[in-house]
Amino acid sequence: MADTTFTDANFDQDVLKSQMPVVVDFWAVWCAPCRIVSPIIEDLAKEYEGKVKVGKLNVDENQNMASKYGIMSIPTVMIFKKGEPVK
Repeated sequence: MADTTFTDANFDQDVLKSQMPVVVDFWAVWCAPCRIVSPIIEDLAKEYEGKVKVGKLNVDENQNMASKYGIMSIPTVMIFKKGEPVK
């Protein structure tokens, strides 16, 4: 489910070292477009449960990861596979 929360502290273990692909929704509480994207992310989490890990990372609370991956606007959705962003 997309109720998984990624943070600066758990990103390495939960995203980069994950055995399955990971979808990360970079968002913030104040972001209206993020609220529009959220139900779509939830649907993805349900549809691909067990095949893809889906979660959210609050960019205001986790600025290190947002900066590391060059998040300049939100919402931004990234897919990671084998520890690397999919291009």
